[in-house]
Amino acid sequence: MSVSAIVLAGGRSSRFGRDKLAAPLDGRPLIAHAVEAVDAVADEIIVVLAPDAPEPSPLGAAVRVTRDPEPFGGPLVGLVAGLEAATCEHVLVVAGDMPTLDPAVLRLLLEGLATAQAAALVEAGAIRPLPSAFVRARASHAGHRLVESGERRLRSLLDELGVRSIPEEKWRSLDPDAATLRDVDLPSDMPA
Repeated sequence: MSVSAIVLAGGRSSRFGRDKLAAPLDGRPLIAHAVEAVDAVADEIIVVLAPDAPEPSPLGAAVRVTRDPEPFGGPLVGLVAGLEAATCEHVLVVAGDMPTLDPAVLRLLLEGLATAQAAALVEAGAIRPLPSAFVRARASHAGHRLVESGERRLRSLLDELGVRSIPEEKWRSLDPDAATLRDVDLPSDMPA
């Protein structure tokens, strides 16, 4: 299975108060942790930044940067930009502010694409939009159509494609603490 990883990094960081993706965590920028996790399962990595955002510190030779076509257009706009840059058949999507992604859980998401066009984790009975996985061609087509209609939510693409839900008990057997779902919105959310 060929896999493109898309790291969404086009947000404002308004609740954090400064560029959270550049905030240091264990001596590296926060975004470097998400990139490292997807590097364990992907053939290529695409980081999607806001149009005028500075490029993060070097994240490795396998990382390519693309830009949102509109400033702070939302996660679906960023995903569509990443899908346009992706070259692999399967796509894994994460947020740049998810520093404790578990590669085993990411592999489980990708396995969900064997029987569906999209896969996402279930937590407390609800589908979580990130991380998620997609078959690129179908996701790109549906994503473009949704964005053109004014939609900006990633969840709408999951609904459109018919998501394969990964039950909580299945993915938590690999990640009991649900570290994969942790994201950083506030400085107090940074892992210790």
